[in-house]
Amino acid sequence: MSAELPDLGDLLRRAQRMSEQLAEAQARADDQVVEGRAGGGAVRVTVSGGLEFRSVSIDPAVVDPADPSLLEDLVLGALHDAMAQVQRLRGESLGEMAPDLLGSLEGFPGLEALTGGPPSSPSGEEPGLLPGDVPASPSGPEPGPAGERPGTGPPGP
Repeated sequence: MSAELPDLGDLLRRAQRMSEQLAEAQARADDQVVEGRAGGGAVRVTVSGGLEFRSVSIDPAVVDPADPSLLEDLVLGALHDAMAQVQRLRGESLGEMAPDLLGSLEGFPGLEALTGGPPSSPSGEEPGLLPGDVPASPSGPEPGPAGERPGTGPPGP
């Protein structure tokens, strides 16, 4: 009934290695530069993965003193485009290292579900439940008296 406990020193070394890998991935993303565009490239914004805005370029043809809201919308659109690219860049950077991170967790009880292994439960119950817990019904709580759901019936006496 007793499961072999993992070596806590090894767990700490793995956690440190994962932390270093995350920092390296973040640094790689921070060093890259993306360009957000709007108005067919009439407005361009460059920003690093570390959210350092580097430049703004506006084609003079889109500058209309009678309609400043057009230019405002184009600048905002370029900023949104740049931020979407930074988010994608960060996600890709972290996504590339996910197999390494998850692989370093192998061998620790209860983490098999994260690493693609079978979910484990010492008592054979649903994963994540402790002994004595009742699994949730897929359709929610069972109806109470007269088909009422708990908490929806008339107030008590």
